[in-house]
Amino acid sequence: MHDTNYEHEHLEPKSEEERAELARFIWSQEHVELKTVGIDIGSSTSHLLFAKVLLQRHSQGLSSRFVVVDRQITWRSPIMLTPFLGDGTIDAEALGRFIERCYAEAGIARDEIDSGAVILTGEAIKRRNARAIDELFATEAGKFVCATAGHILECRLAAHGSGAVRLSRERGQCLLHVDVGGGTTKLTLIDRGTVLSAAAFACGGRLLAKDDKGEWTRVDESARLVAEELGLATDPRSLSDATARDAIARRLGTVMADYILDAPRDRLGLALKLTDDLRRTVAPAALTFSGGVSEYVFGRETQEYGDIALQVAGALTDELSRRTKLPLIDPGQRIRATVIGASQFTVQVSGKTIFLSDPTMLPVHGIPVVNVGRAAEGDPDAFAEAIRRGLADLDLEPDARVAIAFSWHGDPDFKRLAAAGRAIVSVTAPEGRRGEPLFLMIDGDIGRTLGRLLHEELDLPGPLVSIDGVQLQDLDYVDVGAMISPPGVVPVVIKSLLFS
Repeated sequence: MHDTNYEHEHLEPKSEEERAELARFIWSQEHVELKTVGIDIGSSTSHLLFAKVLLQRHSQGLSSRFVVVDRQITWRSPIMLTPFLGDGTIDAEALGRFIERCYAEAGIARDEIDSGAVILTGEAIKRRNARAIDELFATEAGKFVCATAGHILECRLAAHGSGAVRLSRERGQCLLHVDVGGGTTKLTLIDRGTVLSAAAFACGGRLLAKDDKGEWTRVDESARLVAEELGLATDPRSLSDATARDAIARRLGTVMADYILDAPRDRLGLALKLTDDLRRTVAPAALTFSGGVSEYVFGRETQEYGDIALQVAGALTDELSRRTKLPLIDPGQRIRATVIGASQFTVQVSGKTIFLSDPTMLPVHGIPVVNVGRAAEGDPDAFAEAIRRGLADLDLEPDARVAIAFSWHGDPDFKRLAAAGRAIVSVTAPEGRRGEPLFLMIDGDIGRTLGRLLHEELDLPGPLVSIDGVQLQDLDYVDVGAMISPPGVVPVVIKSLLFS
């Protein structure tokens, strides 16, 4: 066996075999290859895919981190209609069998997976469903990002996963992205690659659906409201009449077009509102679409699956063609927009000036990141508002377990630090209480100083971890390892929701 310690000058490789082994050794030190899985479990459909991610060491100053240089999707599952039991809960056993079958058909064992992301949306985020689904992935608890996506986070996931954000950046245009799922429609305004605002309302393609016996027994509340306005009954016999279903679909199409085009909403439209209205600060140049209904919008699908998705798509496109000249663009992914293709693992090591109120609380896994950029360096009120908005975008409560990421340049002036600290306390402990740990992830050398200030002088309640020397971005999740002493640092594993 050849000695691979080539650092000494007298061990220069001589033969072709030694040179090849040296090349392999150098490559292994600079690259990491991961097998990953992304799983999307929603109200209407569930699916997964496997990918291979290549990371390369990227040196910066005296530290180095791994960055993704290539991703290849290696296997995509069929689209499964999410199985429900008679009481309306998700059939976790049937879902588990589907996932096991996907692993088998892809020829991948569970212990071969290095990282993964499980995204729960719609009905799946309800407590009793989420608990049952969590048990399916209990053995992968340290590897997986498991995120429950409320309406606003789902908007952002769809905008990124569909390719709309990338398309907006490449074109240098403002786009309005429309993700039409089974029960909800999500709107995201994107200007030159930056998400400006998001909103959601309760219209979709599976508000009416057949059961296993072929009867129209699934009637969501939104469909009931539409039928009531139209004077239609919603029993299985009445809904078996195609003209009744068409009428409901046409009315839904009108409401959807009103929201998309920012037309005045009538009483029904307002009743289907799920979030605050979209903040339309820039006029879009085009509309992009994703979600299951988009397969029909762009003519990629013609078969019906026991719901009204085809009829809703037809009604919506008719309304839009009549009422606007904005082009409708397919950004690429359609129904798979919110399936997270892979999770990127990058590893950073903290700076030495860190603060831990209780070192025994580490390690921790899967902390969502709110990234507010350089907001901490300016007006404290603007910093507080940036944190508040970041929490809302991720559907997190103020006292949730979260990592607030921001940058800090310049001297650690006490007045500036105290103002930033008070902003953090005002948002994350508005009533003087918080039970969950708060993590500060700072691109700058103020971790220990700010941590002590918050803990000892500003009386921030609850456990606090203040770490500097790390760089994070939107839609990251982090694992923080136990302190390594010496040299008194902690490893930070970053799991980024990775979009091509």
